[in-house]
Formats: sequence, structure tokens, C-alpha cells
Amino acid sequence: MSKDKQLKDKKLAELKAKRHQIAEMGGKERVAAQINKGKLTARARINALLDKGTFHEMGMFVHSRNDSYENVPADAVVTGYGEIDGRKVYVYAQDFTSMGGTMAEMQSKKICNLMDSALKVGCPVIALNDSGGARIQDGVDSLSGYGQMFRRNTLSSGVIPQICAILGPTAGGGVYAPALMDFIFMVKDISYAYITGPRVVKATTGEDVSDEQLGGAIAAQKKAGVVCRSENSETECLHHIRELLSYLPASNREKPPRTISADKASRTDSELFDIVPANPREPYDMKKIIELVFDQRKDGKKNYFELFPLFATNIITCFSRLNGWSVGIIANQPMSKAGCLDIDACDKASRFIRFCDAFNIPVINLVDVPGYLPGTVQEWGGIIRHGAKMLYAYSEATVPKLTLTIRKAYGGAYLGMCSKDLGADIVFCWPSTELAVMGAEGAAPIIFRHELEKAANPEKALQEKILRYREEFANPYRAAEHLHVDDVIDPAETRLKLIAALEMLINKQEDRPAKKHGIMPT
Repeated sequence: MSKDKQLKDKKLAELKAKRHQIAEMGGKERVAAQINKGKLTARARINALLDKGTFHEMGMFVHSRNDSYENVPADAVVTGYGEIDGRKVYVYAQDFTSMGGTMAEMQSKKICNLMDSALKVGCPVIALNDSGGARIQDGVDSLSGYGQMFRRNTLSSGVIPQICAILGPTAGGGVYAPALMDFIFMVKDISYAYITGPRVVKATTGEDVSDEQLGGAIAAQKKAGVVCRSENSETECLHHIRELLSYLPASNREKPPRTISADKASRTDSELFDIVPANPREPYDMKKIIELVFDQRKDGKKNYFELFPLFATNIITCFSRLNGWSVGIIANQPMSKAGCLDIDACDKASRFIRFCDAFNIPVINLVDVPGYLPGTVQEWGGIIRHGAKMLYAYSEATVPKLTLTIRKAYGGAYLGMCSKDLGADIVFCWPSTELAVMGAEGAAPIIFRHELEKAANPEKALQEKILRYREEFANPYRAAEHLHVDDVIDPAETRLKLIAALEMLINKQEDRPAKKHGIMPT
């Protein structure tokens, strides 16, 4: 063997050995400890997330310039790019087996390089977070690293989808990169997110609280409204990230991918009208409407992907498909708080509307809303400014906007659920719809006050006037006469009417006044 060949073989062997050493992450003992906690390693997570054999690592040989501790493999983060369902994505996964996955100068630089590249080429970024926080030994360099990431999260907002899965502890500055991203996933029993942990809370406020109670997957969604999905396992979490991406474009330069629907565009459904009780006070499950109207799947699985299912349950935000087109759905849920709009519902819906608008996803509104939730808690909590966020988001949005009112829309909430006045392109109503300043029970005593005062039987007369008000004033035909409603439709034809309207609007273009940016209500 020639010396030249020997030298080359030596170099290749050295490369292989270095790669092998780094791929072992924090070593067998720490990897075993991670697995014993019921958690996957950083590299296993990436392999489970991406299409098999598509991952290409970047920055594998990076290590810290800080000589106060031993070298940390890949500086505790695995970064690179690959494919999900054949579509390019960038991904980084913090490695808890290597110095607790702590944030340091070079870890941040690796992540920032990845985010810069994703922004240039227009590809989604997926973060798999599992970290003990800032690396204390790196001091301000680690804090600077967080800051550089926050800035890039902000610059990427509305340009490329940013998705984060919190798969371990995340505290302090570490929670803000996820908070600046579009969607956060967590896994029950292994994920925690909070600014200050239980020990600090105990020391400062005297409250006894566990990690799970303070910032576990359920608390972070149901109580804090931070997390869009709380999953049962890492496998389920990664699967649902893949599903979420199927509804999204790679960047704001594109439209969402269209699938071939197994469902007929012309399908009608006579069962739809039966779901909704004639009594406007009686609840029903709006999800049953979604299941029947939107594209049904061959495999029989749920035909919508819900976000924040445990938070602000009086409003539904989800992705689904209509004749293969990806759409965002905002729907009142009469099963929760009668479908009223409140502070949390307005926050949840307005952010979803703005995401859909940023990424060219049409918005479909399913309306059955009695008004804004009354009471001192709502008023003192700022329902005025929170409610204004929905008005702002709908008015700002230029994507196709379709509104279907199913049973009722009263007062300001009629506007708040995207009326013609806020820019709805097409408004449909079912014949059961009541559109009015207020419900019949509240309006009739005011309008017919003098007649009721003279009635021999005021209670009987009131019920007659309530019925008259519904028939004469609150019906959808009054609104249609003045072009507030485009069409009153047979509920059985809802699917085909929505599809026809969507496909008519799919290439819609609408400009807004030139400005640096608007000022959204706080």
C-alpha cells in the first residue's frame, strides 16, 4: 500500500472515529439515564421525526471555546436538515445527555446559523427542546445566545413556519424562543415550561407546587394557553408535528399544498340540519358540523387538526381541508360557555387568524355566538382590548374569508366573528339563523314595551312578541335584503356551497395601505 493511500485511510479512520464519538452524545451512562426516564435522545427524536435516511447534520464538530469544562459533544445540540413527506425542513434538537442540553455560545451559533439558512431558502424550522437552561459557566455569552435566537425567531415570524416541541425541562430564558414560534407541543409527564421553577416559587411566594402543576403539558395549555397540543408520548408528538406540517406551506412565498381529496365536492348531507336544535339556548357540538362538512378521510380518522383543544374551549381553532384545499377554521362551540366570546377565546382566535393570513391559508368561520361573555372578571380583565384583537385580525387579513352563520349572531359578536363589514368575502346563513343586535328574549320587551304593558296576560303576550321578533326582525332574509348576507342556503348543501365559494376566491388579491406595520390592540 502506498504512503499516499495509507495517509488517506488514516484521515478517513480519524473522521469515522470522531463522528462515532460525537454520535454517542453524553456517553452510554447518560444516554441510558435519558432512556430510563422514558425519553428519546436528541438523535433518536430527529430520526423519528424525519423521513428515513434524509437527515443531513450541520455543525457536528462544533465545541465550546470555554476551557473551564470538558468538551461537550456538538455543544449539546444536533442541527441539520431533512425531509417530512418529501418536503424540506430544518431541525435542531437539544441533547440533554450532554451537559443537560444547556444553552451556550456555540450552541446558539449553531441554531442561529440553521435559522438564517432556513429563512434564506424558505423552509420551516422545527425545534426539539430539552435543556437545563443557560450554561452558567458561559455567563453572558449564554444569555447573548438566547437573545440572538429571539431576534431570529422574530425576523422569521410570518415568513417561515416555526414549530417547537418541548420534550423536557424548559425554564427561564429558554421558554421565550418557543413562545416566539408559531406552535408549541408538549408531552405529558416529561415536559415542563415555566419562567421560574417550583423551588423559586416556594422561596419567593411560599406556594407549594410541583413541576407538573406549575408548567406541565396540561397546565401550560389549559391554564396558561401557551401550548397548542399536549400529547401522550413523544412518538405521538412527532407524528402530530408531521401532520400539522401537511397543512402548511414551506414559507409565505407559497400557497399550502393541496391534496387529492377522496371526498366528493358535490356531497350533500341531510343530517346536518338535525344536529342543531331549534331552541337557540340548547347546546350542540360544533365539531359534528366540521366532521360532516369538511373532507372526510379514507382511513376514517378525524378530518381536522385542532389547536389548543383544552384552552378557551368556547372557540375551536383547527386546520382541515375542503376539496383538498388547506383551510383554517374558527368556530364557536355552543357546548362551552354557550359559544360566547371571552378574553381567552379572542386571544386564541386572533393569533390563529393572523397565522393563516401570513401563510396564505383561507379562513372559514362557523358562527353560533350569543355575544361577549358578561361579568366583572371579563370587563376588568380587558375584554374590550382582547376582543379588539379579533376585529383587528379579521380586518387585516387578506386571504379568502368565508363566514357561515348556523344559528345566531348577536350584537358586537356578530361583527367579531367576521361579518361582511370586517371583510368577509362571502357570507352564508342557514335558514335557522338569527342576526340581531340582541337575542329575542332581550329585544322583545324593549321593542314591544307599550303593548306588553297593556296586555291582559303579559307573560303570554311576551312569548308571542318574542316569536314575532324572531320571524320579522332576526331572520337572515332581512340581512340578505341589504347585502349583509350573500345567500341563505339549505344546510344539506353547505359543503358544496363552501367549496364553490372557496375555489372562486382561491386566487384573491387584496392590498392594504402602505405602512411599516399596524399597532395591534394589546
